[in-house]
Amino acid sequence: MFDSSVPVFTRYLNNFAVILKKAEEHCAARKIDPNALLNFRLFPDMLPFTRQVLIACDHAKGASARLAGMVPPSYEDNEKTFAELQARIAKTLAFIATLKPELYKDAEKRTITLKVAGTEMSWLAVPYLMNFVMPNFHFHLTTAYNILRHNGVELGKFDYIGRN
Repeated sequence: MFDSSVPVFTRYLNNFAVILKKAEEHCAARKIDPNALLNFRLFPDMLPFTRQVLIACDHAKGASARLAGMVPPSYEDNEKTFAELQARIAKTLAFIATLKPELYKDAEKRTITLKVAGTEMSWLAVPYLMNFVMPNFHFHLTTAYNILRHNGVELGKFDYIGRN
């Protein structure tokens, strides 16, 4: 369970930190108000870029903690700038870096229960990670990536997935 979660979250959040830097540089080079990207939505009923990044971080820290049998740390969700989003990613990475493989001993036997959109839901650990967390984590990172691409930030697939 450790190998299927912590290294994956670490890789993609590190990749996304680089993507955020490219977005910030894009705004500076083109004299674009960063808020134009930070608050952008692909469709009116979708969450803005900033929330997409925060939710991806929440899935990473939440799943990593729950699978280790811990309560996830709570963050304020008040980030509004590229620098604050970078700090949120760094804080999430710092937390999950503290989790060691031995905390995940027998994790696949755990039942994970949480409220989703006001409804309590329970999963065994493997379906929780593979069918709920990972799709949501990548959905929100991909949506944030697509917001940046839509707005002209020069990104490619390898910015998202990495080179090795």
